[in-house]
Amino acid sequence: MDQPPRIGRYSLVRRVGAGGFATVWLARDEQLDAEVAVKILSENWVEDEDVRRRFLAEGRFLRKVDSLYVVGVHDIGEADDGRPFMVLTYADGGTLADRIKAGPLEFGEAVRIITQVGRGLKHLHARGVLHRDVKPANVLFRTDPNGDRAMLSDLGLGKSLAEVSRITMPGGTPAYVAPEQVMGERLDHRADLYSLGAVAYAAFTGQAPHGVATLGAVMQIEKPPPSMTTIREDVPDAIDVVVRRALEPDRDERWPDLDSFLNALREAHTTGKVPARLVPAAEMPAPTGTTAPVDQATALAPSNQQTVPTKPKRSRRAGVLTALAAIVLAAAGGYGGYQYVLTRPVEVKNGKLAVEVPRAWGQKAVADGQSLLVSSNTAKWQTDASTEGVFLGVANTPAVPRTVTPPAGCTVRDSNVQSDTATFQLGCGTGPGIVEQYKLVGNNTVLHVQVRAADAKTRTWVLDSAKYGP
Repeated sequence: MDQPPRIGRYSLVRRVGAGGFATVWLARDEQLDAEVAVKILSENWVEDEDVRRRFLAEGRFLRKVDSLYVVGVHDIGEADDGRPFMVLTYADGGTLADRIKAGPLEFGEAVRIITQVGRGLKHLHARGVLHRDVKPANVLFRTDPNGDRAMLSDLGLGKSLAEVSRITMPGGTPAYVAPEQVMGERLDHRADLYSLGAVAYAAFTGQAPHGVATLGAVMQIEKPPPSMTTIREDVPDAIDVVVRRALEPDRDERWPDLDSFLNALREAHTTGKVPARLVPAAEMPAPTGTTAPVDQATALAPSNQQTVPTKPKRSRRAGVLTALAAIVLAAAGGYGGYQYVLTRPVEVKNGKLAVEVPRAWGQKAVADGQSLLVSSNTAKWQTDASTEGVFLGVANTPAVPRTVTPPAGCTVRDSNVQSDTATFQLGCGTGPGIVEQYKLVGNNTVLHVQVRAADAKTRTWVLDSAKYGP
């Protein structure tokens, strides 16, 4: 779109960023003679009430927090064409993602930045807000007389802690998201702590911890990432141990809170030693260098550790099959050492459908040339919403729907609507959870997937594996 001359009382200088929902402009507040950033909803979303609500919710979350380390909201309004906008602190120093692209950061600089981002998260949590999308691209820098200051931005996925105490919609950036967030579990501050640990790992090494590209791949993570010393040999062992503990897939094994992590990181940097009083008695990843090992027999967990529900240890890799019409056994010892049953994709108009499902569903597939249904009981799928399984279909339409009509007896509990994807979390009383997704996969082509499963991990895995292509 052409650059408008102004929005409200703010004269626009140049566009500095754009996403699926909004555009950000460098602007000048002529009354205060100050540079600001103006974030305005994109034109194609102006009539979508759900997107408008989420846009305004981000502004309210940011406004709740008065912190040097969180981008501030100074004003909010509506442009002449009806689009809402918010006026933000202008960050003139770029993003952490930009700096990491140039290579790993110097250790002291990385610790300083992670500490400042951690302070921003603490301020958000203190005001009852979970960020849910901490990543290098959402860490901005603002210059001041003392250098620069890291600030958290973009609360588009932010949720109140009251909301995340319930089951939530899976989401986040795969390389930095906590496993429990991907599986739609009830969340707490440790989800953001994991993401901060992932950002620290990237700052020290120049790359994300596990290199995963999909939410389904996140569920396969069963242990912390490889030692940072395998990527950058001069990373101190003490820093390596501290960061990798923040990246434990089981949140009960992580640092109990942000203060514990940040204090341990600073101490590891300044002394070169693992802070023994903060290391849990459970086995930790072994250092690789010459630093003296911690005496695990005498190490104590922090006295202020919060009490959280204990859950049994279990593998995050579900045994899955690829469900389609004809079944062919895969070679033994397939991907990751697990044996899969591979099947031939089902032909539909202009392409093929494929999906991975639990073993209990694998032998009951129905395809009609336009869709694929794989279920524990295909005969009851239409009449009984408690039947586990997955439906895939392809529709000839140019856009994803903004709303969904749930089956009888079910309600929409959460939704995440974007320009090319719409995902809805449904609840059906005591029956299995349902996740329904519409994804634009080509010009005038939308893939529709509905997954019904009692286990959130299964729902996310199956949804992420659904494919349509040549």
